Amino acid sequence: MELIVAVYDDWGIGKDGTQPVALSADRKFFRETTRGSLVIAGRRTIDDFPGRKPLPGRANAALTRQEIEIPGFTVCHSPAEVLELAENHDRAFVIGGGSVYRQLLPYCDRAYITKVHITPESDTFFPNLDRDSRWYPAETLQSGEENGISYEMLLYKRK
Repeated sequence: MELIVAVYDDWGIGKDGTQPVALSADRKFFRETTRGSLVIAGRRTIDDFPGRKPLPGRANAALTRQEIEIPGFTVCHSPAEVLELAENHDRAFVIGGGSVYRQLLPYCDRAYITKVHITPESDTFFPNLDRDSRWYPAETLQSGEENGISYEMLLYKRK
C-alpha cells in the first residue's frame, strides 16, 4: 500500500477535522496520483469530503470501528480487512486521517508527502518520516509556491 498526505513544517495535518491550509497544487497532485486507485479514509475524514460523497474516479473504503454503512464506501473494521480489500486493486492509498495513518503506516512502502512550509495550528499530526530511520526521501516530485506559501512534493520509500 501507499499513502498520500500534506504536512506542515511541524508535521501537523489538520485541525478540527479539516486542513487549516490547503493548496490547489496539492489537491491537483492528490487527484492525479490517486485516480483509478482504492483510497482508504476514516469516517471523520470522509465527513470533510465535499457532500460526504465518495471521491470520483476511485474505489472508496472507510476504516471505522463503528457498525455503520456509508453510501459509496466499502466499510472495513480492521487493518486486516483493508489489506484484504487492497489485494483486489492495482494501487491502494491511505488518505487519512491521523488514526487511519497510524494504523496503516506499517503496511505502506511508499509515502507521497506534500510539505507545506507554514505552521498553522494543528491538533492532528503525521509521524515525522524525516526522524524515522525506516524511511527516506527518494525523490522530489514537484516544488513551487502558491499564495506566498512554498511547498514540495516528495516520494518517501521504506528502507
